Amino acid sequence: MELTAWRTFVTVCRLGSLSAAAAELNHSQSAISRQIAGLERQLGVPLMERHARGVRPTPAGEVFRHHALTALNEVDRAVRAVRDVRDGVPSRPLTVGATPSLAAGIVPAAIRRLLETAAPLRWSLSPGLSPELHARVLAGSLDVAVVTDAPPGLHHDPRVDHRFLGMDEMVVVLPVGHPQAGPGPVRIQELADQTWVEDNDGSAALLRQQAARAGVTARIDLAAADLPSKVALVATGHAIALIPGVLTCALRTDVTTVALVDAPTRGIYTITPRHDPHPSAAPLLDQLATAFGLGGRRPR
Repeated sequence: MELTAWRTFVTVCRLGSLSAAAAELNHSQSAISRQIAGLERQLGVPLMERHARGVRPTPAGEVFRHHALTALNEVDRAVRAVRDVRDGVPSRPLTVGATPSLAAGIVPAAIRRLLETAAPLRWSLSPGLSPELHARVLAGSLDVAVVTDAPPGLHHDPRVDHRFLGMDEMVVVLPVGHPQAGPGPVRIQELADQTWVEDNDGSAALLRQQAARAGVTARIDLAAADLPSKVALVATGHAIALIPGVLTCALRTDVTTVALVDAPTRGIYTITPRHDPHPSAAPLLDQLATAFGLGGRRPR
């Protein structure tokens, strides 16, 4: 298969339009259509379908898009690495993964401190849930993953090393002006009649466990696709939500947080490959440990 067609397909998926993809890639719309049709012939399934406002991937196309994007990123990394060797530049970038809440503030700040004290370094940061990040470390596509032990918990594997960074206390995010907004802490019983929204099974499990210990039930009536969508539903007054304390520094201004009595906690860990670790992995882990250990306080 031609990688040009793969790039074309990924671009069409991102833009949702054959004409927009043609303009961005400087091709004719008919050339874009031919490339997509060629991929569909090779794979034996339709990859795109039309809708009122353009095109979108079919279920098979969405699966292909995910793998094509990963493959193209690796191809780009390989080309850059070869060119760096040619130009005498260190060729191995530092690839870091983190859960969405950690990728929103703590991890980028640690990378910034690393870059201020280290030699020039190419790096990348990608968010994901803990099981996915663990698998990517094993697959060799991540040098460092910053994860949590929230349900389903950490998977212990002799091929990787875990380093404990600290404990994170969960908080409740509320729309500004909510009656329970304030310094807190509040008991979860005071929020039992509220509508809750959750974006992943781990956070939902922590919320249900907290409510069950208090003898109440949390009504998780709404589901969000991701963390930003979850916070958006809170900001617009549709629900309240349990979020990681580490996220509070990166929240939008139309929401606020309140602490819970006996709040649920989760441990924060790094995962690195046991063999052939990246030379910059250990200094980054030290920066992360410093971030979580300042003054002996829990991260908030």
